[in-house]
Amino acid sequence: MRPQWTWFPSAHCQDSTAPGPDQERERRWAELFDQLDLNKDGHIDIVELRTGLAGRGLSRGSLEKMVEAGDTNQDGVLDFKEFTQYLRTHEKELKLMFRRLDKNNDGQIDAAEIQHSLRTIGVEISLQDATRILQRMDKDGTMTIDWNEWRDFFLFRPLTNMEDVARYWKRSMMLDIGEQLTVPDDFSEEEKKSGYVWRQLIAGAFAGSVSRTGTAPLDRLKVFRQVHGFVDFKGTVLNGFQYMLKEGGLRSLWRGNGINVLKIAPETAIKFTAYEKIKNVMRSKNETRNLRVHERFVAGSLAGATAQTAIYPMEVLKTRLTLRKTGQYSGIADCAKQILQREGVAAFYKGYVPNLLSIVPYAGIDLAVYETLKFAWLNRNRGLADPGVMVLVGCGAVSSTCGQLASYPLALIRTRMQAQASVKGAPKPSMLASLYSIVTKEGVAGLYRGISPNLLKVVPAVSVSYVVYEYTRIVLGVDIEGRRGGKEKA
Repeated sequence: MRPQWTWFPSAHCQDSTAPGPDQERERRWAELFDQLDLNKDGHIDIVELRTGLAGRGLSRGSLEKMVEAGDTNQDGVLDFKEFTQYLRTHEKELKLMFRRLDKNNDGQIDAAEIQHSLRTIGVEISLQDATRILQRMDKDGTMTIDWNEWRDFFLFRPLTNMEDVARYWKRSMMLDIGEQLTVPDDFSEEEKKSGYVWRQLIAGAFAGSVSRTGTAPLDRLKVFRQVHGFVDFKGTVLNGFQYMLKEGGLRSLWRGNGINVLKIAPETAIKFTAYEKIKNVMRSKNETRNLRVHERFVAGSLAGATAQTAIYPMEVLKTRLTLRKTGQYSGIADCAKQILQREGVAAFYKGYVPNLLSIVPYAGIDLAVYETLKFAWLNRNRGLADPGVMVLVGCGAVSSTCGQLASYPLALIRTRMQAQASVKGAPKPSMLASLYSIVTKEGVAGLYRGISPNLLKVVPAVSVSYVVYEYTRIVLGVDIEGRRGGKEKA
């Protein structure tokens, strides 16, 4: 069965030097160029490429690299000669990669060959993951990839070797919407040595900072409704904002955001380091073994618990600063000083137990739902390009929402325990006592008080985080496929 292009007339180039096939290839490239040249000026620019190749999951950085590679006269656009020369050169590179993957030289690539080839460059994946990779390119359902399928899938992606392909296949988003971070991504040894990992983490931390700052008013309203909802915060989200504006003015909407941003970097670094150490322990003597999904979940949950234990005092400070009234604290240091003097060191770990317990349902459900949604899309759209930005953002938003719904009662109890000021040495309310008090006074619905502003911030937080994340990676010289950018920026 001959595979067909779904977005322009089929361009099935033959790996042959015969005049006939070459002429047919040039004719079809001419048709493609004419379709992409929207304003019919004889040139293709970035805007026209993004429009013509929409739906293939290509980032702006990838298209810029394509133009840069083909633009021989450095005018920022591609004419027909430059366009066809780029395709001709890139096709040769793809053919070399295809032959490298096709170990038995039968003209087909199967899952075992994908697994073996990635293993030779230090990327360990399971046969199941290799099969999922294959299904993304398998248009005819044969569970193998022929040359046409391989070329059609990668023709407009600036990948030049198998290392680039490996990074592309394992690409993921590390989005932070202000809640617990999900299970960390796995990185190869080459990526760790190159510094790519830390540039990726820095981009994620910066994106998280912008995202949290943008949604800080909703986060503060959530904390207010969690702690005071039954008594003082009856009414709508709008009423809550009116109360905060009346008490402290516009700037008060961002109270607590400073330390919420400050804790991103240490939490990310500790969690990633702990995750790598825990993975090594779980692998035991087989250092190259790829962890299964449930093992990644366990390792990620333990790493999350380690990070939370280390930065938990900052969580308490964030809650107190978010709830503070005008003039109550002069800053982070003053808040910490007053808590220490009045309540003792133990106050910095109020709510620690429900916080740890909430990590497991959040991380587990978040990971499971995200993987399920993503692979459901891939199975329904077999042979098409990557899910693309909107699909992945949607999967992230839905999975995060499900994780929050499962862990929210524990998060609410944690926040109330953090907010309770007490005299040093006085007995501290336990988690079970707090749970009993909420249910008896407010009913089961009280365990979900404040969830509406929390859900309202999911979509804008994920969207802002992704946009900032992508552009930060470009600035840091790491494009969407995980390579150093062609143009280094300070």
